[in-house]
Amino acid sequence: MNMITYVRGSSDSQQHGFIKDKRSPGEGAPAGNYGYTSSGYSVYEEENDRLTESLRTKVSAIKSLSIEIGTEVKNQNKMLSEMENDFDSTGGLLGATMGRLRTLSRGSQTKLLCYMMLFSLFVFFVIYWIIKLR
Repeated sequence: MNMITYVRGSSDSQQHGFIKDKRSPGEGAPAGNYGYTSSGYSVYEEENDRLTESLRTKVSAIKSLSIEIGTEVKNQNKMLSEMENDFDSTGGLLGATMGRLRTLSRGSQTKLLCYMMLFSLFVFFVIYWIIKLR
C-alpha cells in the first residue's frame, strides 16, 4: 500500500513539515530516516545560508563604509580647525592694520592715508586669493 501523508511538527523547533511515508522499507521507502522524507528542508537551509552570507557581505561593506566616513569626518574637522586658526590670525592682523589706519586718519597726512588704504586693500586681496587657491 503506497500512502504518503503530510505531517507538520507542533513545536517551535519543528516549523518545517515532513512527508510521512507509510510504505514499509521493503516496498521502496528510503531506509535510515524512519519513514520520513525531507520536504525541502535542506533547500530552505541552503537558501537561508546563502541569504545569511549575502547579508554578512552587505553588513561588512556598510561597516567599512562607515569607518571610512568616520575617518573622513575626523580629517574634515581637523582641516576646519586649522582654517579657523588661520582666519583668527588674519582677523588679528586686519584689526591691527585698521587700528593703525585710525591713528593715521587723526593726523593731516591724507596722502599717506591713501597709500595705507591701498596697501591694506592689496594685502586683503592677496590673502583672499591665497586662501581661495588652497
